[in-house]
Amino acid sequence: MTASSLQNGIARLGDMIAEARSIVPFTGAGISTECGIPDFRSPGGLWTKNRPIPFDEFVASQDARDESWRRRFAMEPSFAAAKPGRGHRALASLYKAGKVPAVITQNIDNLHQTSGIAPEHVVELHGNTTYARCIGCGKRFEIGWVKARFDKNSEAPDCEACGDPVKSATISFGQAMPDEEMQRATELTQHCDLFIAIGSSLVVWPAAGFPLLARNSGARLVIINNEPTDMDDVADLVIHHDIGETLGPFVSN
Repeated sequence: MTASSLQNGIARLGDMIAEARSIVPFTGAGISTECGIPDFRSPGGLWTKNRPIPFDEFVASQDARDESWRRRFAMEPSFAAAKPGRGHRALASLYKAGKVPAVITQNIDNLHQTSGIAPEHVVELHGNTTYARCIGCGKRFEIGWVKARFDKNSEAPDCEACGDPVKSATISFGQAMPDEEMQRATELTQHCDLFIAIGSSLVVWPAAGFPLLARNSGARLVIINNEPTDMDDVADLVIHHDIGETLGPFVSN
């Protein structure tokens, strides 16, 4: 994208933001890469190095649970050090200005909350990796608790309350999507007049259906992503460029 076309795109985005009453951002991994959080699916991403562990495998195998937590703790320095980027801060600015009622995210890194968006206004479709839950009774466990037990014998711990496995509070392949979050995301999408998909490849369903739902519900659709997506042709505005640079002008001090 040339400098002039980028500036034109940013200017048009600014006009659309100014005209909108209710903006719903939908964010994917691309908004967090400048924060040091690795992408999963792009070339060189985590899934090109390690096959994802499906939910049924996690439930059935102690070895799979051990490996899942080993990978999570290997990522801990990246998650612990990450700070909200320009994209997160821009969305937080629009949220504080009353333009954004909530953010829908595929991300699990907690950076929207850290940026200043109230946790109840971050709709996490794929969960959150900064804490854990028992897959049986749902009891919450902090990551430090899990790590202390894992470090003793390199085994994933079970729940103190019911004995079922403890898993990071994320949605794995084969695990049911969270009903409440999906319903909230659907309602937000249907009632906005500007939907901005940011840093998502828009290939993971059912989450990838929200941009189309927004468009079909009468909202304008903007896609901001480094790479083309399958939905570019139905968008009102597409910006293929670095997300931090694109959204940086919308950060309020």
